[in-house]
Amino acid sequence: MTNQIKQTENLRFDQQHIWHPYTSAIDPLPCYEVVKAEGVYIHLASGEKLIDGVASWWTAIHGYNHPDLNQAVLQQTEKFSHVMFGGLTHQPAIDLCRKLIDMTPSGLERVFLADSGSISVEVAMKMALQYWACQGNQDKHKFITPRNGYHGDTFAAMSVCDPINGMHSLFTDALNQQVFAPAPQTRFDKQWNEDDIIPLEELIQAHHHELAALIIEPIVQNAGGIRIYHPEYLKRARQLCDEYNLLMICDEIATGFGRTGKLFACEHADISPDILCLGKALTGGYMTLAATLCSEDVAQGVCQGEPGVFMHGPTFMGNPLACAVANASLTLIQQGDWQQQVANIEKQLQAELMPCKELDTVADVRVLGAIGVVETKSAVNVAEIQKEFIRHGVWIRPFGKLVYIMPPYIISPEQLRQLTQAIYNAVKKL
Repeated sequence: MTNQIKQTENLRFDQQHIWHPYTSAIDPLPCYEVVKAEGVYIHLASGEKLIDGVASWWTAIHGYNHPDLNQAVLQQTEKFSHVMFGGLTHQPAIDLCRKLIDMTPSGLERVFLADSGSISVEVAMKMALQYWACQGNQDKHKFITPRNGYHGDTFAAMSVCDPINGMHSLFTDALNQQVFAPAPQTRFDKQWNEDDIIPLEELIQAHHHELAALIIEPIVQNAGGIRIYHPEYLKRARQLCDEYNLLMICDEIATGFGRTGKLFACEHADISPDILCLGKALTGGYMTLAATLCSEDVAQGVCQGEPGVFMHGPTFMGNPLACAVANASLTLIQQGDWQQQVANIEKQLQAELMPCKELDTVADVRVLGAIGVVETKSAVNVAEIQKEFIRHGVWIRPFGKLVYIMPPYIISPEQLRQLTQAIYNAVKKL
């Protein structure tokens, strides 16, 4: 069988039997077979070499096939690939949790290792509910969150995603009903408008007796529109949580580990949450792993009264391979030049994406750190625009009206220019 025939057979099987994310089983979007990835490049079976503009959904911050990350996996495999985390521990998990406590905002002293970003949100919400129940306050069983948020596709996480403009309106009747505040309106680079916090304050005043926590994506609302808001909103939200006795959950699954120009987006507002969710870039894009960190007060509160333990235990919790590669990834961040890399990316994105704002097809352009988004006036045809991007030698995965890039930090100016030019040319044709 020739390579071309094999590729055709592979793609035909894939289309008929494999269900990809956010894709119809009736009329699936085209898929492209990858045979190799290195640096910022994805190599397709059909011969194309593409610059990855989205770092495999914001995870591969160091690029692909990194020797340090490869070595971490290989060395751990030679020792053991997995042991149960119930009653056992190991060096990779201990080292990782030490690093996370040292790197994250102050006051976060306990680490719960989870399977994925969505599960870390489930864990955070479960912590908040059990915390108040163990304080004898069963009334505090709801969450408040800004609209346009996104926190994952599992059930508790879906309940705090935007109920109208999100991806989960079909499940509204099956989800727990939460309290939604209007989305922040003051943009990151504009003067703070004090009126912006009033709707959140009024809702917390009205509902604080039944609210366990505020859950929020710091500074950047990601899959809900990649909206970038003013740090003062986050600072005031922290103050409201303290004033009205709510826990604060910050979902930094997408923004953590340098993506916004700060190591964690919370730092833009100089705040620390009670509970922090991390994922995506944690392992440098090598394998699934997430973490939910909390304060000692939350940890002690969760374990007071019955049942006296936190009732959650993923089978692959603390997987040694994932922990080992996460340690290597965090070491690269600690020893590397990510701050300058992200600052350079931001400057180039500002210069090269802003001209898109003049196009008739474009509604807005937004940039922060290594995040660049062009919002079009109408939803793009994903299949067609991806063909166009592949012709330009880049991999970009738009959704809805958003054509965005969140490239690996190691990208060169020339490679980044190829991405921004491809975006300009593609949206100009819409």
